[in-house]
Amino acid sequence: MPSSLVAIFPGSFDPPTNGHLDLIVRGARLVNHLIVAILQNTQKSALLTTGERAEMLKEISAHLPNVEIDFFDGLLVDYAVRRHADTILRGIRAVSDYETELQMALLNRRMRPEIETVFLMASAEYSFLSSRMVKEIITLGGDAGSFVPEAVMRRLQTKFPAANKR
Repeated sequence: MPSSLVAIFPGSFDPPTNGHLDLIVRGARLVNHLIVAILQNTQKSALLTTGERAEMLKEISAHLPNVEIDFFDGLLVDYAVRRHADTILRGIRAVSDYETELQMALLNRRMRPEIETVFLMASAEYSFLSSRMVKEIITLGGDAGSFVPEAVMRRLQTKFPAANKR
């Protein structure tokens, strides 16, 4: 067993949700160092810039000394090697997530067998939650306050004034 376990929790985090924060907090308890890695995906239309997402993630995880926020593009397993990570942390909300995540984990294992994928089940109160849904609520002027951390909601209200306040 490695003396220092380093994990990567990858995602778009557009925007960061309470579900993301729950997994960050729980994942940080399991490893020595957790890298929350924002995928720089130019093929997706983003609500927030990667810089805005990084600022939000830094703010909501500031109380966790072993959490780092970073960016990556390209193959996740190559990024993991560059960052000396042993583990990829992925959240599972439903059976449909599991099928997709299992395929990715097996593909990643084939490319880099030394890197393990660990699945964490979403907490029940967040099992329905996705950034895509929050994005839709915000862009339609709805109140997403119960789905995102307070610091994220404040920033979203600044950027999208039509978003209802709590």
